[in-house]
Amino acid sequence: MGNELTVAVLGPGGVGGLLAALLSRAGHRVICLSGEETARTLRTEGIRVRSTPFGDFTAPVEADTQLREPVDACLVTVKHTALDAALARVPATALADGLLVPFLNGVEHPAALRARYRPDRVAPAVIRVESTRVAPGVIEHGSPFAEIDLTGTAVPRPRLGTLTEALTAAGPATRVQDDETATLWAKMSFLAPFALLTTHHSLPLGEIRTRHRDELTALVEETAAISRACGGPADPAQSLARYDAFPPRTKSSMQRDAEAGRPLELDAIGGALLRAAERHGVSAPVTARVVGDLEREHTFA
Repeated sequence: MGNELTVAVLGPGGVGGLLAALLSRAGHRVICLSGEETARTLRTEGIRVRSTPFGDFTAPVEADTQLREPVDACLVTVKHTALDAALARVPATALADGLLVPFLNGVEHPAALRARYRPDRVAPAVIRVESTRVAPGVIEHGSPFAEIDLTGTAVPRPRLGTLTEALTAAGPATRVQDDETATLWAKMSFLAPFALLTTHHSLPLGEIRTRHRDELTALVEETAAISRACGGPADPAQSLARYDAFPPRTKSSMQRDAEAGRPLELDAIGGALLRAAERHGVSAPVTARVVGDLEREHTFA
């Protein structure tokens, strides 16, 4: 990898579109991979970003329906519910030696991706950001921050370092984490109780942490126990304190998907949590009840 990278972005939505635009503005070659209609829009109009920390700007990008050449890295920024179909746009032969960097919720996807691509080139990432695609090629970045943890147990450290430098210089504060399991479970431990309960009760976080405090606490404690059994961090008090610090009207992306009638990432979050609990013999009755209720309420999930 030289100073200027060639980066593919699979799924230029809220997260992918923001990263694509920032990398393009920083001088890197960016190829967005999407359906033909979105690709046509991106080729002609670029990506427009509205962001308080990064400013309002338009960045040119290339766009295609499939990866047709080697790249330094391919950022995977689709939702789990669209992952299998989306990966058809990234043939392993085209990716070749490039890094595959999934920004996906859950903890099971790295193993699945390593079965499909070079295991030592799969570099899972976690991003903390609120960013929404309001139209094809139009991104609203709502949070005052964008932070990335990049990991990958078998990935050569210099490859992670080069991508980290490029992302940080483009805007998002990016750091390499040595412990992939801990990195993914830290995100899962925060996300799962928040996503499952806001969606289950159709309420924002402020009402969950007051009206349903006992249920939230139980779910946080169960998730922490599962994380600990899997080799991840476990700090229920810290998780609850983070929820308490969020604005009361905060909604989870799963809740927004439910409101819009879109498929839910229920299996990648709730399902994965229960499978991990079963593997390690951890009791998780509240999680099982909430996930079961959501499965019955959202048969399209």
